[in-house]
Amino acid sequence: MLELIKEIREQTGAGVVDVKKALDESAGDKDKALEILREQGLKKADKKADRIAGEGVIVSYIHADGKSGAMVKLLCETDFVAKNDKFKELANDIAMHVVAMSPVDNDELYAQAFVKNPEITIEELIKENIAAIGENIKVDSFVKSAV
Repeated sequence: MLELIKEIREQTGAGVVDVKKALDESAGDKDKALEILREQGLKKADKKADRIAGEGVIVSYIHADGKSGAMVKLLCETDFVAKNDKFKELANDIAMHVVAMSPVDNDELYAQAFVKNPEITIEELIKENIAAIGENIKVDSFVKSAV
């Protein structure tokens, strides 16, 4: 059981108590526990949606062919989180997604299936990161260019 808790924590970033509760609720079923934790994370993200996100990063992604790229401005609440590797990874993933999927605005971006994991949307990806990081996160703007 401890090994399973550790595995789920590494996969989700959820706390030990939350993982234990999810495993108890799912009668030890890892997949059900992951779904419970995901739903809890989305609820937490919804509660943080009104908080001001005034810090962040601007990242760029250039495709391997050198002919297309994107810049994304991803916002969070604090400078501390803006320097967090998980936050920066999210920003890079979104920039890569913009190059691959060419959304025209934030509404379309948020609704698109994430190119690296089509089972979730960009909105769900962001909400999962809000739950894991603990701050409101949002895409402020993005631009794609291609030759």
